[in-house]
Amino acid sequence: MFILFGPTASGKTEFLEKLFTGAHPLCRGEAVSADSMQVYRGMDIGTAKPPASLCRDLPHHLIDLRDPGEQFNAGDFVRLAGEACAEIWNRSALPVVSGGTGFYLKNFIYGLPGTPPSNPALRAALKAELLRQGTGPLVKELERRDPRAAERIHPNDAHRLLRALEVCRLGLPLSSFVQGKMPRRGFRFFAAGIRRPREELYRRIGRRCDDMFRLGLAAEVEGLFKRGYTPRDPGLRAIGYREFFVPEASGRWSFTGDSAGVRTLVARNSRRYAKRQETFFSTLVKGSLPPGKGFDAVWLDGDEKALDLLKSLVHTFLTKSVS
Repeated sequence: MFILFGPTASGKTEFLEKLFTGAHPLCRGEAVSADSMQVYRGMDIGTAKPPASLCRDLPHHLIDLRDPGEQFNAGDFVRLAGEACAEIWNRSALPVVSGGTGFYLKNFIYGLPGTPPSNPALRAALKAELLRQGTGPLVKELERRDPRAAERIHPNDAHRLLRALEVCRLGLPLSSFVQGKMPRRGFRFFAAGIRRPREELYRRIGRRCDDMFRLGLAAEVEGLFKRGYTPRDPGLRAIGYREFFVPEASGRWSFTGDSAGVRTLVARNSRRYAKRQETFFSTLVKGSLPPGKGFDAVWLDGDEKALDLLKSLVHTFLTKSVS
């Protein structure tokens, strides 16, 4: 299958449209979203979901699967993306996994580490502790038991925090469960990443943020807030949503509305996220296996020459896959 990755606003959707739609598409393809926030219903503008016009010509999967208050994790993604890709291939189309959530893509390629199954009683006890005393003591416990996991998990990510502590209390730190070094069996991967000069990428992020506010991002977030959603919910922890909220002393959240300060925060956090994505993806590509071992990965510049090269590379990959 073909994997297209890159930081936010790098142009992944544009590449997909040029590759798989129009008068002369490369082949018949279907996209599988590897975006951890596009799975949430009602979060359209802030997650830059593909337009309906594109979805008509290039069907998209793993979008609008959950309400913002529901969890969706890497295990869910690996399972559902694998099922979708198998169904797409059986329809004689090319599965195209595209997105910017590097953790999802890494686990999809290499498989999930073999952590122990969830313990319902222990998970319930941890949730009770969280409600009683907040995240502070739990974060400190994780820092003591598993410093490496604590570095990777944001204190507000209650789901991952509780899971890491659950694994620790079951006997071993979460970071001790090592991921495999070979791609999963049953799949053949070709991955391409879009990269742009930092200044150009930041300009694109700025334009995207402007477009989101022009299209009504503030109204979208306010509508979710009126339905009872806040940054305590998994969906509204996303960049472009959480910046609209301010915590109150009572433990509640207040919605601030559109302002220059909110716009500045969204753009700044988007730039910082893009930088982290670039670092993660660079590591992923550097760690790729030699050609023919199941995972070939390349970086491409975001221009027309790169698009022509990508068409050639995907065509070669398809030829080898069906031979």
